[in-house]
Amino acid sequence: MYEKIKVILKNQRGTSFPLVIGVTLALVIMLCGVSEYFRLNIIVVGVKEAVEDAIISTVNDNYAGVYHGVREGYSGGYLPDGDTGWEVAVSEGDIYTYLDGSLGTEQSGGRHVKFAGDSGNSMEFAIDSLSVTIRNAPLAPSDPSNAQRFEADAVIRLEVPVRFGGRLLPSIHITLKVQAGYIEVF
Repeated sequence: MYEKIKVILKNQRGTSFPLVIGVTLALVIMLCGVSEYFRLNIIVVGVKEAVEDAIISTVNDNYAGVYHGVREGYSGGYLPDGDTGWEVAVSEGDIYTYLDGSLGTEQSGGRHVKFAGDSGNSMEFAIDSLSVTIRNAPLAPSDPSNAQRFEADAVIRLEVPVRFGGRLLPSIHITLKVQAGYIEVF
């Protein structure tokens, strides 16, 4: 078969023209697929980094309460509650507002959507189903070196529409998980 192609390419003028067009189109299609993959990857990485920044900001917002407990007895976010003991004092923050500011999303239909371009009618991506879990460090643990540290987890669902050949294909849905924690230094 390869010998036959060699003979055709060597002996007959113009017969390689359809083959060149076919190879060029195949390369263009592959390039479009690779560029769409990179577009999706850039969006996912950008959203994940923004969620990481937001959850770190939430942990930092809890710094005062956590530091107070760590300083007094290697514990997490607790405040004295008069005569009855200690009260948990942690805040989940407002992560959606942080993400709206850093990603340029806006609330639309129960989720936060980033629109592409100036026209504002084509969705670039959407985020929703945010879940924040804060794990407080225990109050006065018996073994501070092995105790649970103050941590915050965030899980968010990302939807990105896939485009190929000028057509809109089904969207991909990705669940992003992010974790941040407070570690006492002194």
